[in-house]
Amino acid sequence: MHDHAMLSADERGRYARHLILPEVGAAGQLRLKSASVLCVGSGGLGSPLLLYMAAAGVGRIGIVDGDVVELSNLQRQVIHSSSGVGGSKARSAAARIHDLNPHCQVEVHEHMLDVGNALDLIGAYDLVCDGTDNFPSRYLINDACVLLGKPLVYGSVQRFDGQVSVFNRTPTSPNYRDLLPEPPPPDAVPSCSEAGVMGVVPGLIGLLQATEAIKLITGIGDCLDGRLLVVDALAMRFRELTLRVDPDRPKVESLIDYRQYCRPVSSEMEAITVMELKALLDSAPDEIALVDVRNPAEAEVASIEGSHLVPLASLESGEAIDRIRALAEGRRLLVHCKLGGRSARAVELLAQQGIAATNVTGGIDAWSQQVDPAIPRY
Repeated sequence: MHDHAMLSADERGRYARHLILPEVGAAGQLRLKSASVLCVGSGGLGSPLLLYMAAAGVGRIGIVDGDVVELSNLQRQVIHSSSGVGGSKARSAAARIHDLNPHCQVEVHEHMLDVGNALDLIGAYDLVCDGTDNFPSRYLINDACVLLGKPLVYGSVQRFDGQVSVFNRTPTSPNYRDLLPEPPPPDAVPSCSEAGVMGVVPGLIGLLQATEAIKLITGIGDCLDGRLLVVDALAMRFRELTLRVDPDRPKVESLIDYRQYCRPVSSEMEAITVMELKALLDSAPDEIALVDVRNPAEAEVASIEGSHLVPLASLESGEAIDRIRALAEGRRLLVHCKLGGRSARAVELLAQQGIAATNVTGGIDAWSQQVDPAIPRY
């Protein structure tokens, strides 16, 4: 009876269908009332997540979203309305939640989650729901949750398909890096704006996430910890895969630059000067592999001793990737050309294959001018 007394008459009426479930009851409802959940994103996944968590009586909900409502959102992001187009997504979602359940305290964070704010934001909540749609955000949220020991309800959608899991429920639970140790190469996975998405699919997946969040808070049932639920909406088939911790996976020890991790871009690529290259060749030649991506005819004119000739065309065609992978095994990979342009392209191509490489700025031309004048310039 004591538990019931902590719920107002309005709350008892509002949550009556929960209260008569023996598994939930007043104790479970009070757990929901005292819980705090951070939902990252208030779009396709966030809409059902937020609506149903608010309806269920989650006491404090944080919404992180720096976006505005666009007309094309309304086909699936049902928390927003036509009148809200052009306005803040986070505020639009908060207003709808307040209308649905005034008992729910909503905290609006009108900006995107990033490396600078993730730990502070996530640290202020019991549980995190990932409603984002890109790889940098998924890794950032996952790693922050691992560092802070917060459970994470994961969901993602693509066209007619989706997947859901619960990560990091306990220190021995799998997390996103056990599902996807490395991000896929850029452009391998098209975004929803490129590939499209059937509007009900994020609704379906977001609802499954909300179900898992409510179960985690109330402590009922079996959650998707260690299981990945894969949904094919066209066939209407639900499959379940077992997800285990990879014992060899590097430990998450800090947040990193996730944009660079997921999409290497030439302007931010790692580079060294020819003087630094000379120092490496002198001090630790066995620890580096120097690849020359010029054409064979150029290499006959001039080459740096110890370099491996792998013409750029053979990287573009893909035929030399395995050879490079073997060269890079246990060594730092350095790439040069004549002036530094083709080698930069090679570094980008290798990054798409998951191979980290460093560009030699200025190429063999700079080497000839600054390191070894005996090497002819051409």
